[in-house]
Amino acid sequence: MHIVLVEPEIPGNTGNIARLCAATGVELHLVRPLGFSTDDRYLKRAGLDYWHLLKLHYHDSFAEVQQAYPDRRFYYNTTKAHKHYAAVAYGQEDMLVFGKETAGLPESLLAANREYCIRIPMIEDARSLNLSNAVAIVVYEALRQNGFVGLK
Repeated sequence: MHIVLVEPEIPGNTGNIARLCAATGVELHLVRPLGFSTDDRYLKRAGLDYWHLLKLHYHDSFAEVQQAYPDRRFYYNTTKAHKHYAAVAYGQEDMLVFGKETAGLPESLLAANREYCIRIPMIEDARSLNLSNAVAIVVYEALRQNGFVGLK
């Protein structure tokens, strides 16, 4: 399983997601530009004990991710989707894509992939969840569906 963060902005969120990925064996992909330095103390502090377990990849664009993994299914997380995240049958090699905290994923990317857009249900007046919380919700559903392979 893979998490793709497109232009993340907040080091604490990315650090928490890195820790989640390290603890679950999920690979993390960071798409530049990043809103922080990877040497940022808040980023490191969030996952300090886990960095040696993390499978981390950097990409200069989302197109680069797509080119590197042409045979994978990509699921795009957005508040604008009609299908909720638990209505999907996830595979062990799926790419779960999340956008930056302030703007989400680009509308052009969502429009080109409507059938693979998913959302987390919320009350109507809620704008969105914290990025690291949203990633955790979707990742653990995908892992549950796959029998928590490799986890004890």
